[in-house]
Amino acid sequence: MSNAADNKILSVDPESPAAEAGINPGDELISINGSEINDEIDLNFYAHDPTDELELTIKRRGQLIHKSIQVDEQQWLGIELHSFKIKTCKNHCPFCFVSQLPRGLRRTLYIKDEDYRMSFLYGSYITLTNLTPQEKTRIIQQRLSPLYISVHTTDNALRQRLLGNPDPTDILREIESFAGNRITMHTQIVLCPGLNDGQELQRTITDLAGFFPYMESIAVVPVGLTAHGNKRRDSVIRPVSRADAQDALDIIGRLQGEFLKRHGQYIVYAADELYLRAEAPLPPLSDYGDLPQIENGVGLIASFLDGIQGFEGLRRIPKRTVVTFTGMSFYPFLRDFAALLYEKTTCNLRVILVENDFFGHAVTVTGLLTGRDVISALDGQIKTGQIKKGDLIFIPDIVLKTGGDVFLDDVTVGQIGEALKVRTQVIESTFDGLITALEELR
Repeated sequence: MSNAADNKILSVDPESPAAEAGINPGDELISINGSEINDEIDLNFYAHDPTDELELTIKRRGQLIHKSIQVDEQQWLGIELHSFKIKTCKNHCPFCFVSQLPRGLRRTLYIKDEDYRMSFLYGSYITLTNLTPQEKTRIIQQRLSPLYISVHTTDNALRQRLLGNPDPTDILREIESFAGNRITMHTQIVLCPGLNDGQELQRTITDLAGFFPYMESIAVVPVGLTAHGNKRRDSVIRPVSRADAQDALDIIGRLQGEFLKRHGQYIVYAADELYLRAEAPLPPLSDYGDLPQIENGVGLIASFLDGIQGFEGLRRIPKRTVVTFTGMSFYPFLRDFAALLYEKTTCNLRVILVENDFFGHAVTVTGLLTGRDVISALDGQIKTGQIKKGDLIFIPDIVLKTGGDVFLDDVTVGQIGEALKVRTQVIESTFDGLITALEELR
């Protein structure tokens, strides 16, 4: 049965076929051409029926109403549904970032997403532990791929321990089923030293790569531990050391060579953070293929460095002073670019290192910086005269809620400006985004 919260119409485009047919916000969309509508994915799938006419059943004030709508194949029906209720995770992973959050943050940060629809729509990672048979059938029938899957290990006994779930699904059987039905997948392995590293890591990667080409990529990322999690955790999870990272990179490198010979692709990739922890050189951008997991921190730095090497438009950047900030991991790269920029243009990009006092100094990525830590770091620069009141601060959008202006700790961009008496501008967290913002200083 349709969930009224998920199939209720939020808005109707006034110029659309749906509006012309008299469909209104607040109506419930029950079916299209006899197929039940449960959420926006159903709507998008069935609204693109190759027929010229769509038969819609809606419910309005308890009454069923039937509508026939003429559409062509490329035309948008014009209906937007309310967001569906997200299925949450029932696992108890000892390294779960949500479980390591302190109290007092906004409520949405504590939602542990385990919804295949969010995986398909937005690239959220799921463990496949709460899929029903009906949902698996739907994924296959509607071709909901790629899916993004957290595997960690293909050994079910160890996976039980890593997920904190006494009865997890047989991960290889699930992946085999999807691959057999041509559903493509991207997977991640959160590297936990002493648990799923070494031979276990090699076996997991090899098992997953066996499903190529439907297994499109495998990312190995170091476990992230916050100061808050360390206080509550009674597990044996420990941070990834330099030696751990080096060992993992050795395994990944060997397997990349094998996969390249066999399949013409690397398939498996290490997160940028592993190279930094190993103090190893980063691969060139060409080694990352089409950057299938850049949102997972795989190839971000290589992409930035490649932009610098191929950039010839420094002369378009005006001679101005502007301030930005970054976390420990990316600081050396952004600092070096700022020096090159000043040498070529005398544009003074002041890069401020912000250490993560909120989550702990072991957390070094920019995306987990909080507004309070940014204010503290920039205020220190103001007090020493390195930053002046009224200066322009570039705020990379990676530190903000998607599509919004709020940091993890609910500090807003506006509050940054008010607290420090500076001007603020949100910029895209890419090389092109930074260059565009600098050029627009004119």
